[in-house]
Amino acid sequence: MRASSERPVTGHRPGLPILDLFAERWRLGRFVCVGLDTAYERLPGAATSGRSVEQGLVWFNQSIVDATQSVACAFKPNIAFYEGHGPDGLRALEHTVRYIKSAYPEIPVILDAKRGDIGSSNVGYVRAAFERIRADAITVSPYLGREALAPFLARSDRGVFVLAKTSNPGAGEFQDLRVGAEQVPLYLVVARQVATRWNDNNNCGVVAGATHPADLAAIRSVVGDMPILVPGVGAQGAAIGPAVRAGRNSSGGGLIINSSRDILYASGEADYAVAAERAARRLNHEITANLI
Repeated sequence: MRASSERPVTGHRPGLPILDLFAERWRLGRFVCVGLDTAYERLPGAATSGRSVEQGLVWFNQSIVDATQSVACAFKPNIAFYEGHGPDGLRALEHTVRYIKSAYPEIPVILDAKRGDIGSSNVGYVRAAFERIRADAITVSPYLGREALAPFLARSDRGVFVLAKTSNPGAGEFQDLRVGAEQVPLYLVVARQVATRWNDNNNCGVVAGATHPADLAAIRSVVGDMPILVPGVGAQGAAIGPAVRAGRNSSGGGLIINSSRDILYASGEADYAVAAERAARRLNHEITANLI
């Protein structure tokens, strides 16, 4: 693994607005978000042998980060995979993010936490995500409205990705409901609110699944060039081409396309990091081929 840099670990690159971090990755042709949904029970023995749970998670994550950083647009740890291990897991998450910010400060870290509570509770979530874990961005739920999410939105130095149309099979139960006089799908109302009323600090993006390319296209039409975090490719079965063509912005970028299991577990043997790099590179190539 790469030796830690001497640079201070203070979050994203000093002086560069958070969304510009993503824009710089797109300029370099990087569109893959490596989802660090690291399930300890699935890790190869090469990562866990002789190590505690905390050490095994950190070792595996650092190996994956080193292997995929050359094609990564972002890294996205899902907090649930770490919270389940209690303090050991949370320390592993903090160490993983600290490593990324030290070794590769140009690559944003999105904490997939899907937070959303009353405003006073969100103050604590903001502190945990941005001050303790030191993520560059976070995913949030819009259900309690702008007022409740104000502590996140006020952080102009951090990104806020709002769930609009998620990639799970049951997403449409509420997200597809037609609302208002225009009978617009709820997911589209959310996307429009984020783009027109929540983005005062130019730090917002939305989440829209690759599993629903028509909905992804509709969301792009109302959010303009805003970043879209796109889950659902790989293990969830969404096709790359339709998602890329539906979601790209006017500059031919704007997409942060997540893949977790297909990259993390590309091999269960000692070559897991090499296999992860190959999987990430294949995905990025497929994305860029469809941007042309």
